[in-house]
Amino acid sequence: MLQRTLGELSVSAIGLGAMPLSIEGRPDERRALATVHAALDAGVTLLDTADSYTLPDAEPGHNELLMARALAAYGGDTSGVLVATKGGRGRTPDGGWTVDGSPRHLKAAAEASLKRLGVEAIGLYQLHKPDPAVPFEESVGALRDLLDAGRIRLAGISNTDADQIRRAYGILGDRLVSVQNRYSPAVRDSEPELRLCAELGLAFLPWSPLGGISRSSLDGPSPREGADSGTAPDRFAAFHAVAAERSVTPQQVCLAWLLTRSPTVLPIPGASRPETVRASAAAADLKLTAEETARLDAAATVD
Repeated sequence: MLQRTLGELSVSAIGLGAMPLSIEGRPDERRALATVHAALDAGVTLLDTADSYTLPDAEPGHNELLMARALAAYGGDTSGVLVATKGGRGRTPDGGWTVDGSPRHLKAAAEASLKRLGVEAIGLYQLHKPDPAVPFEESVGALRDLLDAGRIRLAGISNTDADQIRRAYGILGDRLVSVQNRYSPAVRDSEPELRLCAELGLAFLPWSPLGGISRSSLDGPSPREGADSGTAPDRFAAFHAVAAERSVTPQQVCLAWLLTRSPTVLPIPGASRPETVRASAAAADLKLTAEETARLDAAATVD
């Protein structure tokens, strides 16, 4: 599979967003493990999880434990796989989301994630969302302390604006390697952040990357954090047209288009079936022409 750079690491250009394997509507464990193994078989080496990916009012860490079991049960080489997890969010009994970016919480959450993943150091640890009740520098400072202590190897931030990216970079320097924001054909509010990441050499990981094409993943609609409610299908007719011309799916065209946005973009589409993740991975080898890219750019342009 096409490779892209994350920090000093080389990872698959398309990762697996593992959230659908643990939240509402999740598959049984057998299918969940088969989905992760299918991703690995297809060359995916970036697995994105979080301690909060679980059912409402349940213990945190379901998805992290699942990733650990999947890797342990996989028969092939996993030495090149990067597991990226996040801390600073939680679930509420009604299915909502909480935020806690205090240094005390983030450090405790990272230690708990370490145990669940069964590793000596977390490959990539991301602040899940800035906490308005906590100075941003304090939350990022917790990541710095975890890096200094060797508990995490790389740091990332998520759901941040350009100013916060610059502030985090000022604190962490080249140990900040990634930004994970919502970005898709339908939701391009993070265009400035994407461009800033390209300027700074930071990986940009779009979450919910298939917005406007499908609500969460190639599987179709499922509950997602901040799930896209969908848009009129005619707005994105170009994605369907290119797909028909190339005998691929509109979702694959969408992922290939995202890769054209910047050399630092690494989409992390969700999946809950092996066939879905295989289709997503195959999109990394779909090379769009300049004319196709221009058509898709025009279709995705914000009104």
